Amino acid sequence: MATTQNNGEQIRLIECPICDHKAKQQVNSPPRTICPKCGNFYVDSGEGPPQPRRLVRERQERKNIPENEERNKQGGRLQTISNFFQNLGSNKKGKNKTDKPYNSARSQPSSSMSEDSSSELPPITNGQMINQKRSPNFQLSLTSKSRESLSPRSLRSDKATLSPQNRHIYPVRTKNIDQFLDDIKNAKEKDNWKIVQDFYSTTFDSFMEINAVFKRDPGKEYKSTEDPGLKMDFVQIVFDNLLDTPQEIQKATLKATINSLLKDKRNQESGNGMIRPHTKDDLRAYLVLMQNPQFESASTYVIFAHMLRQIAALNDHDHHFLVHWIRRLKSVPVRKLIKRLHSFISIRLFPPRPQDLPPMQKCSWWVPSATKVMALINAANNLSSPPLVPFYEFYNPTLDHLDLMAEYYTWQNPSSCAGFSFCQYPFILSITAKRTILQRDSEQQMIIMARRSLVAKVQRRQLPDVGMLFLNLNIRRAYLVSDSLNEIAEKQHDLKKKLKVTFVGEPGLDMGGLTKEWFLLLLRQIFHSDYGMFTYDKKAGVHWFSSAQCETYQEFNLVGVLMGLAVYNSIILDIRFPACCYKKLLSPAVVPYNNPRAVVGVTPLTVNDLKTVQPEVASGLKDLLLYDGDVEDDFGLTFQVSQSEFGSVKTVELKPGGVDIYVTKANREEYVQLYVDWVLNRSIYPQFQAFYHGFHSVCASNALIMLRPQEVEMLVCGNPNLDMKELKKVTVYDGYSSNDPAIKNFWDILFSFPLDLQKKFLLFTTGSDRIPIGGMSEMQFKISRVSGSDLLPMAHTCFNQLVLPGYKSKKSLRQKLLTAIENAEGFGLE
Repeated sequence: MATTQNNGEQIRLIECPICDHKAKQQVNSPPRTICPKCGNFYVDSGEGPPQPRRLVRERQERKNIPENEERNKQGGRLQTISNFFQNLGSNKKGKNKTDKPYNSARSQPSSSMSEDSSSELPPITNGQMINQKRSPNFQLSLTSKSRESLSPRSLRSDKATLSPQNRHIYPVRTKNIDQFLDDIKNAKEKDNWKIVQDFYSTTFDSFMEINAVFKRDPGKEYKSTEDPGLKMDFVQIVFDNLLDTPQEIQKATLKATINSLLKDKRNQESGNGMIRPHTKDDLRAYLVLMQNPQFESASTYVIFAHMLRQIAALNDHDHHFLVHWIRRLKSVPVRKLIKRLHSFISIRLFPPRPQDLPPMQKCSWWVPSATKVMALINAANNLSSPPLVPFYEFYNPTLDHLDLMAEYYTWQNPSSCAGFSFCQYPFILSITAKRTILQRDSEQQMIIMARRSLVAKVQRRQLPDVGMLFLNLNIRRAYLVSDSLNEIAEKQHDLKKKLKVTFVGEPGLDMGGLTKEWFLLLLRQIFHSDYGMFTYDKKAGVHWFSSAQCETYQEFNLVGVLMGLAVYNSIILDIRFPACCYKKLLSPAVVPYNNPRAVVGVTPLTVNDLKTVQPEVASGLKDLLLYDGDVEDDFGLTFQVSQSEFGSVKTVELKPGGVDIYVTKANREEYVQLYVDWVLNRSIYPQFQAFYHGFHSVCASNALIMLRPQEVEMLVCGNPNLDMKELKKVTVYDGYSSNDPAIKNFWDILFSFPLDLQKKFLLFTTGSDRIPIGGMSEMQFKISRVSGSDLLPMAHTCFNQLVLPGYKSKKSLRQKLLTAIENAEGFGLE
């Protein structure tokens, strides 16, 4: 019945358009109310104001979808939206069940981000908010100042209308930064936030409103990837002030944001079944909403997750625009956005209060969505020169606690382990996580090789021995390079076994120390300038491959094997190659299968790369590119290059007929590019090819695909930043205590040493002057006491142990310690 009498009051029957729940309501009350069952707004089913057409259509559409009906019968929503916002910022526990422990991102069913009704956002409108579709009796109270910033034209329609030229008609929004800051100042002084609340609730109520406020010229299209057309300073100021406003304004902003996201989703799905493509204004709105600092709070994660899903689901063309627009942002907002996404992912994986979040099985798309949005930011960062933020700021250390090998196997076996894996997005995995994957993959390959050797021994009816499980190298110190070459050549099939080195004629069991010393001595000899394999530029401080032709390039292959063995056996090397060397080493990251003639180690490089190898030559080429005079007459260059080889000068053409082609303003860029390519690629190709195959003969693993060139360098060379105070924190004592005078004197002396002496001390005690990539905290260092004050300090490099006698004076300790570290080679090393 439409209208009845109850105690003298007129009431009417109203019905929810979502779940069909019916309730009674007074006729004179507002015509729309929140449904107590599902949290949605509903309209009356009898007399009274007519139902808006949009709600009638949505109701009919939902009635035609049994799946939605079944979901709502089950209680479908996480919470009613009214309760959700009442609990914002509170410590009340939600009604959700506690999440099951998260073992791996692989527990998420797929990266397709399937819909889950239990985490859908219900429509949000509010009688106190600026709503673009109002009932006839809705009245909005505005001050005179707020009327100037709110045009009546914006209140007419929820959808953008098109002019004859097919352009959106935007609401008129003229408020600028100064006016906004004046509003904030006045609100604080008078404790009247009405104008500010109207601004926030209106601005974020729809994508069209966002563009009307923040777009530089709403009448202009801005379809270029180079310019998003937004007043980014205004965006930052609006968001910077948001968290300082009263809770009512922050809640109103979130409600408006939900409204805008729902409207965009409806616009995409409505109509005749066709999906409407997003406009550039939609992308601008997403770019603005991403920067909302409210999403740093876990209480807003449901809204944040839905926004991330909508952004992740955009097509490649839209992602292309977003990537180029993100690179136009400043470093500070980009850094904040990265931090926000990291927090979202970490809290979803390891929630401190699981009851505050929906169950994992109902929001398995949260983490993939956030990671995909992070990938857009990473792509923008890679396109920027210089990068907006360092690449390591994309690392999420929380992921180090996942089952990384499970992630790796999911990535490697998509047919049998379908689903999302963080290895698909390696930029988010820390160098520590990647090292773990690489080392465990290496260990498993070592086990496979050892098992094969054991089976072969048994088949030949030979007695197995422990030595068959290792790559055993017997080296004579006087023939260091030749013995190393011969041993490695003879034992190619054992390179993936654990490495053990024995110096012929010397006692000592290799527990790691002799291996470190072998690496150190061999590389020191190979990289010596007299050996002729590598050149050294003092200004750049790096080694580079000699372009002199050789009869055999086996020694370059040996250097590659050494680097591979170092990574494989977790040995840190003191090798000074420029960054472009590691770019070449990953070109390609996986050796072409069964194709020995495939081109390897060649990658496009620039003058900036040449600057890291030959800074003076690179500076001359840059001067050539910027020269305003007559290039041909003043420089007199042709397309050829000269190189010194064993005391003679050799001339090489950069392209056919180059000797007769002069460098001019028109072709100087081509000349510079050919010159760089010749120095860094063509002139050293056979040398680098041997080096490349040597490295990959040991380190062949798909895990290399996940590594950046900088990360390969860190795996090989470790962390060059020494901090002896960090070493003190991880030191344990045997026979001493941290308060003993001898220990206090020792640390005072070590801290006073210059950097080169500190490196020598580290070399003396650990066998390497580099520290692990994770820093000193990954080391174990021990100081043991021994009697005899006339003895020198001794070291056990296998165990990172210093044996220190109890010297009576600080002067004696300093003298003995200096003597020990200056004469450490081949002595005191086990």
